[in-house]
Amino acid sequence: MFSLRSSIVKSSRGLPLSRPASASFRLYSSASEYDTVVIGAGPGGYVAAIKAAQLGQKVSYFALPYIYYFLALTACIESRETLGGTCLNVGCIPSKSLLHNSHLYHEATTEFKNRGIEFSGISLNLDKMLSEKTKSVGALTKGIEFLFKKNKVDWIKGKGSFVNNNELSVALNDGGSSTIKAKNIIIATGSIPTQIPGFDIDQTHIVDSTGALSLQKVPKRLVVVGAGVIGLELGSVWSRLGSEVTAIEFMPEIGAGMDSEISKNFQRLMTKQGMKFKMSTKVLSCKRVDDKVVLELESVKTGAVETIESDVVLVSIGRRPFTDGLGLEKVGVEVDNKGRVIQTQAFQTNVPNIRVIGDVTTGPMLAHKAEDEGVAAAEFISNGYGHVNYNVIPSVIYTHPEVAWVGKNEKELKEAGVKYNVGTFPFTANSRAKTVNDADGMVKFLADSETDRILGVHIIGSNAGEMIAEAALAMEYGGSAEDIGRTCHAHPTLSEAMKEAAMATYSKAIHF
Repeated sequence: MFSLRSSIVKSSRGLPLSRPASASFRLYSSASEYDTVVIGAGPGGYVAAIKAAQLGQKVSYFALPYIYYFLALTACIESRETLGGTCLNVGCIPSKSLLHNSHLYHEATTEFKNRGIEFSGISLNLDKMLSEKTKSVGALTKGIEFLFKKNKVDWIKGKGSFVNNNELSVALNDGGSSTIKAKNIIIATGSIPTQIPGFDIDQTHIVDSTGALSLQKVPKRLVVVGAGVIGLELGSVWSRLGSEVTAIEFMPEIGAGMDSEISKNFQRLMTKQGMKFKMSTKVLSCKRVDDKVVLELESVKTGAVETIESDVVLVSIGRRPFTDGLGLEKVGVEVDNKGRVIQTQAFQTNVPNIRVIGDVTTGPMLAHKAEDEGVAAAEFISNGYGHVNYNVIPSVIYTHPEVAWVGKNEKELKEAGVKYNVGTFPFTANSRAKTVNDADGMVKFLADSETDRILGVHIIGSNAGEMIAEAALAMEYGGSAEDIGRTCHAHPTLSEAMKEAAMATYSKAIHF
C-alpha cells in the first residue's frame, strides 16, 4: 500500500533511520524524554513552548512501514484548567475588558450629551459586563489550546516540581502523579499579588487584583492601597461605574517608574475624573468590622494618624515571584533576596540546563517582556543565540487617558549624568484630538544632546499604548528624534503629536 524509493529515511534531526524489518504495526521512538519542558503556561511559558516546538525540538517515530511521523518533544506543565496564566485569566485581559466597557458606560452617562447624542434610561448591567469579560477570556484561552495542538505541544495538567535537574514530578490535576524527563527545563511560573501581613484577603471586602475583577456589585466606597499600574487601572474601572475611589500611596508620586512630569499630569487628570489620592501615606492596619473595612493611616511626612472607612479595599502593592512548591532547593537553583530566580546568561540559572523567564526572575513584570524572553530562551536552546533589548521594553497604563513610556525618564538621566534635550507637544494642539474632544495629555521626547539619539519617550493621552510602539521601534534601531520628526505621519492622526514632539526636541514644533 505504501512504498519508498529509498530504504533510508532521515529523522527530523537529519539522522538516518533504518526502515522497519517487517510490515506489521510497530512503534519506535528515538528518545525517552522531552527536549524541552516549560513549567507554567502564562505569556512567557506558552510562548516559549510554542517557539521551542516551531524550532524543531522534535523526535521521529513511525507507526506504519516506511511512514515516519514527527512527535513534538516540547511540553508545558500548567495546573490551571485554562492556559494563559495570570495575565489572560485574572490579569491583563479581563482588566482590559472591564476598562474598555466601563469607559463606554462613563462616556454614555457623562459625555455623549456634549457630542450631540441624547437619550434616556441608560443603566448599568454589571452581570452582563462581567460575563463579557469572561467570554473574552474564554475565547483567548481556547485559542492557546489550539496553538498547542497546531504546534504539537503537550499540555501536562498538574503542578510540577524538581526531582533533579533533568526530571520533574507532576501532581496531576485528575489524580496521581507522573514523572517527566527533559533535557532542558524553562521555569516560567510567574508571580502572585504581594500581600500585607495582617490584611485578611477574603475577596469580598478585602480583595487583591483577582477579587477586584469580579465584585458582584459596585461598592459605594473603594480604597485602593497602592497607586501603581494595577491599582490605578482597577480603581479607574470602579470609579467610572460609580464608586468613590481613594488611592493610598506610600510614595510621593503615582505610577512607579513613570516620568515625574507625566505622573503629575496623570494624577491631575485622575483627580479631575473623581479619584482621590492620599500620597506619602502608610497603611498601619486594615480590619473588617461588620460590612465595612476600617483602615488606620499614617502620614510619612508628619506622622499624623487618621482612620477611614470603606466598603471594599483593594490591596495592590505589587507582585512577588511565584516559586512555591517548585523544589528549587533539590537542584540547587539560586534565588535572590526578593525570591527571584537568578539568571546568569542566555536565561540560564546556575544549573545550565534550567532556564528562567518572566515575572519569576529579574526585570519588569510585564507580559510582553515575558513573551520576548520565551522566544529568546527557546532560540538559545536550539541555536545558541537570542535577543531581548531591556532598554526598549514599553510600559502602559490602560486608564483613560492612557499612559505609556519606553526608555529612560528625566530622573534616571540626571542621576546618570547624561546630557539630554527635551521636546514636548500637547494633544490640545493636535487636530485629531481636538476634533474628537479628547485632547488631554502630551507627548514627551528625551534625546541625547550630542547625538540626538532617542533615550526615552513618554506619552499621556488617548491611544498612548498604541503610539509608544513607534518610539520603541525607533529606539531598537538607534533612531534619533530627527528620524521621527522627518518621517511623514498621516493627517489627521494622534500620531502627529509624536512627530511634533520629536521636532521640538531637535528644532521647533510647527503647530505649537
